[in-house]
Amino acid sequence: MRKVYTIGETVMDIVFSNNVPVAAKPGGSMLNVAVSLGRLKIPVSFVSEFGKDKVGDIINDFLIHNGIDTQYINRYTDGKSAVALAFLDENQKADYSFYKFYPAERLKIGIPAISSGDIVMFGSYFGIAPEIRPTLMKILFEAKAQGAVIIYDPNFRKAHLHQLKELLPFIRENFQLADIIKGSDEDFENIFGVSSAQDAFSSLNDTTKILIYSRGKDGVDFCSYQYQFHTEARNIEPLSTIGAGDNFNAGLAYGLIKNDIFRRDLESPAIEVWKKNIQIGVDFASEVCLSYDNYLSENFVTDYLKN
Repeated sequence: MRKVYTIGETVMDIVFSNNVPVAAKPGGSMLNVAVSLGRLKIPVSFVSEFGKDKVGDIINDFLIHNGIDTQYINRYTDGKSAVALAFLDENQKADYSFYKFYPAERLKIGIPAISSGDIVMFGSYFGIAPEIRPTLMKILFEAKAQGAVIIYDPNFRKAHLHQLKELLPFIRENFQLADIIKGSDEDFENIFGVSSAQDAFSSLNDTTKILIYSRGKDGVDFCSYQYQFHTEARNIEPLSTIGAGDNFNAGLAYGLIKNDIFRRDLESPAIEVWKKNIQIGVDFASEVCLSYDNYLSENFVTDYLKN
């Protein structure tokens, strides 16, 4: 069966609403993707790192409970598991403060045995951090060589704008390696100074790519050389939007697997197939916004798989 590999950082999210802590959950964008996919019974392996401490033990047990392969996680002793304080504003978007104490040598793992039908997803700062990059590149080159589908979500926030000149070559290299780029309007505004899906697609300078451009409550735009279309967001009252983009990504991977779309097929599906995949992502993103969890609830998944 096809497998999904998600590559990203691990944090313990402590969520505040009106300056009061309301939840503490394992987090990190690609961890959130992995948990939702694990609950959907998709074989998923998480590639990451966290400490051999109490917080790390809680995270590790949580991953195993949700059916996630943890063999490519480096648990270090000369550092601490990262913690993120997420302060929700009036629109339930988060402003973060991070507390990190990493070891000098990062992501000490073996290279996963990726197969041609697999999906490899990566992104956020973990995808461009110089200290992570040597191991990440080995994994991505192996995925490319094996014919896996590579999905990149830059998730590039204003906090790193002062590093853009240094990091832009890594971002561009990631765009080149990826088959599908899923980014937000904020990402492309920060990276290229553009504010539309069409301009973002042009900025990639590669018509072989597929761009999925998310605009929060204003929906999602799909761009390829064949066609472009827009999907509306669902009208909801969110409790938290922290996991919205991550669970859209989970829905995208789930749709690729359920519709038997491989790398060789990316240009051939009819527009109706892509619309169906994007709708799955929108539905998953909307569902996760209705709670303080970063992933699809077990009750939602049970009902979804039945129906």
